[in-house]
Amino acid sequence: MHMLERIGFMGLGIVLVSALSGAPVFAADKPIEDGSKIVITSPKDGNEVSDSFELKYDLTKGSQAAHAHVYLDDQYQKGFGGTFKGVPKGKHKITVTGATKDHALLTATQSINIEVQ
Repeated sequence: MHMLERIGFMGLGIVLVSALSGAPVFAADKPIEDGSKIVITSPKDGNEVSDSFELKYDLTKGSQAAHAHVYLDDQYQKGFGGTFKGVPKGKHKITVTGATKDHALLTATQSINIEVQ
């Protein structure tokens, strides 16, 4: 194998290691600061809730915000309609993050911890 071919493989290895490690590969992966704000209004941090409960939040839109993404225990809740149903008992983290029309994440985010009884 020629030296240039080995360098090519090494470069590919670095890219793959970066991608597999979860480290951002492109600068565009960084959240965008556009002046948006997120405030979770219900439930409050530390509240005890039943296995089904409504999530309420206020999104103050900055220059690029279009909507928010909701996460339960760091898992994106695609198509979230405002109510969690059948959440297992125990402690959970809810995060709401602002997003652009193209679903790029914004720096506007808030997380709370709840306990399902």
